[in-house]
Amino acid sequence: MDFIAGAIGGGLSTAVGYPLDTVKVRIQTERHYNGIWHCIQETYRTEKVWGFYKGVSASVLTVSVISSVSFGTYKNFLCAICKLRYGAADAKPSKLDVSLAGGAAGGVRVVFMTPSEVAKVRMQTQRNPHPSVAFPQPVSKPKYRGSLHCLKVIAKEEGFGGLYKGCSALLCRDCSSSAIYFLTYSALCDWLTPAGKNKPGFLVVLLSGGLAGVLAWGLATPMDVIKSRMQTDESEQHKYKGLVHCARESVRKEGAKVLFKGLGLNCIRAFPVNMVVFVTYEAVLRFTDRY
Repeated sequence: MDFIAGAIGGGLSTAVGYPLDTVKVRIQTERHYNGIWHCIQETYRTEKVWGFYKGVSASVLTVSVISSVSFGTYKNFLCAICKLRYGAADAKPSKLDVSLAGGAAGGVRVVFMTPSEVAKVRMQTQRNPHPSVAFPQPVSKPKYRGSLHCLKVIAKEEGFGGLYKGCSALLCRDCSSSAIYFLTYSALCDWLTPAGKNKPGFLVVLLSGGLAGVLAWGLATPMDVIKSRMQTDESEQHKYKGLVHCARESVRKEGAKVLFKGLGLNCIRAFPVNMVVFVTYEAVLRFTDRY
């Protein structure tokens, strides 16, 4: 049931946070934006509302699958640890147990997540001006016609490895942030739930989920920047040789502050998105327990 609850929560959260994710990716990968508001204005001016939702259909489906894998892996891994350490799967886990299970969930989902992340980033950074009165037809035909077409083109031009660009940065990002994510949520729920109650209330879940997302994304931002830059590096560019080279070149050209591009946006987006994730997850589990 954890897999189903995670899938529903992930799909709903993507629909909520996708426009800000597009803005975040563009700020991280392109230097000509002065800030969040400037990026929003430029995107709307040239591409209208659709510009914020490029690649969203595939992203909702893939994030649902990835969220399902993440929550399912976390719960099953945590039960396995508890059974191994304490002799019972339903024993109360320690903070270390929660962190290890969270890290494992992050590592497993990278395998499924990387190709969809590459396609999402390429779609989000692709320029496709919206027709206007002055220019009734798009200026040029877009290279990628959709997420599936994008994956097909990448596989053809860059091979199977192209679908896993940025995998090393994504692995570093997700293992650490997922451990922090689940640990923070678990700790806050324990702390905010009154003695005698075995499950956190609705407001506790909302607050704990939102804050867990903010902290996790705040710590994950440097690797998120590197991941996005590696994934926009197309076959004819070859700007980056790997994770370390990408980080070094980015810092050399733009200073250390480049690693924190989109930090504020990540944190703003993370709160409502992860409130939705955890509230949906807990609601589905409690509904199935009751009925």
